[in-house]
Amino acid sequence: MSAQQDPKLYRPNVGLALFHRNGLVFLGKRVATEGPYQWQMPQGGVDRGEKPYDAAIRELEEEIGVRAEHVNLLEETQDWLYYEFPIDVRTKMKPRGRYLGQRQKWFAFRFKGRDADIRLDTHTPEFSDWRWAALDTAPGLVIPFKRTTYEDVIRRFAKYAVGDSK
Repeated sequence: MSAQQDPKLYRPNVGLALFHRNGLVFLGKRVATEGPYQWQMPQGGVDRGEKPYDAAIRELEEEIGVRAEHVNLLEETQDWLYYEFPIDVRTKMKPRGRYLGQRQKWFAFRFKGRDADIRLDTHTPEFSDWRWAALDTAPGLVIPFKRTTYEDVIRRFAKYAVGDSK
C-alpha cells in the first residue's frame, strides 16, 4: 500500500470469487450497463462494525441468492486490494468524492449448491444474467478501472480454478 492509499479514503468492500466444482467462476452481467465491460464477480460494501467475512456471506445472498450452506470458504486475502474510481464515477457518488476508490478483501468460495440455487432476484437486482466462466477471462470482461485488481485475484486464486473432485 502506498502512502496515498489511506484506508479512510477507500470504501471497505468485499469481492467474491465463487468457484463451481468444475473450476469455473461465477460472473454476473451488471444491470443497466452498456458496452463490452458488463461482467464482474459479485462484490459489495462492508457495513460499519461488520466483519469482512460476514459481509461476504451477506453479499452472496443479496446479489446472487447463494446462502452460507451453499458454499465452503477456500481463502480470504490477508491484505486489502485497492482500486480508484475514475473522476466521472467519483462525481456521481453521494456524498460527492467521499471515497477515492475501494479497498477490497477478496474471498474464494467453492459452490456446493445447484445452479437453481443461484437467484438474481432475491433483493434489488444487481445482475441481469450470469454464467460460469474461466477465471482468466474475467479481466477482459470487467470495467477497465477494476482490471488490475482482477488480475491480482487471478494470480492469488488460480489454484481453485482447477476444480474439485468432492
